[in-house]
Amino acid sequence: MTLRIRLIMTAGLMLVIFFIAQPLLAADRAIIENGQVKPQALLQAGGVIGYVIIALSVAMVALVLEHLLSIRKGSLMPRSLAEQLHQMIGAGQFQQADQLCKQRPTFLSYVVMSGLQEANFGYNAVEKAMEDASIEQAARLSRKIEYLSMIVSLAPMLGLMGTVWGMIQAFAEFTEKANPMPADFAPAISEALVTTLFGLCVAVPALAAYFWFRNRIDEYVAETTLMAEHVISPLRRTLIEKRKATKPTTGQTR
Repeated sequence: MTLRIRLIMTAGLMLVIFFIAQPLLAADRAIIENGQVKPQALLQAGGVIGYVIIALSVAMVALVLEHLLSIRKGSLMPRSLAEQLHQMIGAGQFQQADQLCKQRPTFLSYVVMSGLQEANFGYNAVEKAMEDASIEQAARLSRKIEYLSMIVSLAPMLGLMGTVWGMIQAFAEFTEKANPMPADFAPAISEALVTTLFGLCVAVPALAAYFWFRNRIDEYVAETTLMAEHVISPLRRTLIEKRKATKPTTGQTR
């Protein structure tokens, strides 16, 4: 089961739970009582859009936890894997190193494997293949955190939509009154603003997490690229020695 499916199922389950729990909440819709905010009343005031925003918050937490586990040095560039590949390439075991990269798919192994596959075409081709592989993997990691960026944009917009809808309902309740007092509008308007609060509470940490992971990706991509060059450096010496060994033979043939 992919991460995307798990996130959708989790968000759907949370929505169902909140809809079932809604009738069980307190009937009093007053958000503030005796100077204290009532959480149950906040959930009720948010309505359907509020529940959707809460589901987005669950998805955000799941994404952050997944990224913390996958976007880290131990996952992208395991030091034990780097040492094994360096030893194999230094010993000329290129095929075994390629098999090890396939068995342990990581950022580092993908970059090294791309370079090994171009070894027959010279070290310039190896460098170009590794550079392309690094760019591709960096793009994949960047697309991976785009879901957080989507939540950053979507949550405040949903909150604003819920607030506008709540304001429409609030003013519609007083169309029949000849001289409505400002105090009559206050409860309805406060309820309408709840979804904006929910949206901002989700968007702010999501934005912070997005920029933090983006900087982390930039840092780890640079480190992984340097490590891959160090791992495959014995191949460069091998190719240089092989080219030098073929030059005398070429001269004798002429």
